[in-house]
Amino acid sequence: MFTGIITDIGRIAALEQAGDMRARIETAYDTSGIDIGASIASDGVCLTVVAQGDTWYDVEISAETVSKTNLGDWAVGHKVNLERALKVGDELGGHIVSGHVDGVAEITAMTDEGDSTRVRFRAPSDLARFIAPKGSVALNGTSLTVNEVEGDDFGVNLISHTKEVTNWGQAKVGDRVNLEIDTLARYVARLADCG
Repeated sequence: MFTGIITDIGRIAALEQAGDMRARIETAYDTSGIDIGASIASDGVCLTVVAQGDTWYDVEISAETVSKTNLGDWAVGHKVNLERALKVGDELGGHIVSGHVDGVAEITAMTDEGDSTRVRFRAPSDLARFIAPKGSVALNGTSLTVNEVEGDDFGVNLISHTKEVTNWGQAKVGDRVNLEIDTLARYVARLADCG
């Protein structure tokens, strides 16, 4: 489990395709405190650490994960939003995020409003019904509040702090973004379907 509060911006140092995709991620985390088998959310995708060095760790990414996320778009040098798994007693500053991406949204517009940037997204139609104004979504692992929803489109505001401490400062129109809907919305919809 995660909170959607990004704690490091990693960098893809190497990619290898041999069966599954393997990525080496450079990080500012103290890797001596990262166990093999640990879960780290990388652009919102819960990935398992399979090897590590002084300033990096490796993850393996299955074809299924690549097909459901934007990780197939990764290239060497790509900046990655990172979050370590939630520990008992940690502050829950965002919302409960599983790291199980539901689909990929596309950035359709970006407009600066003061120091903030309003970003519009188009969600897959089957996921749009789970997105509500003033609700939460995780986009590339970042917990964000939804401003408005119009059909399959929705918008959020990125404050300058968010753009500085995540990879959102490099976002552009046309980017594909990992989308995880709010767990509560998923269960409310399931209950409504059963009623």
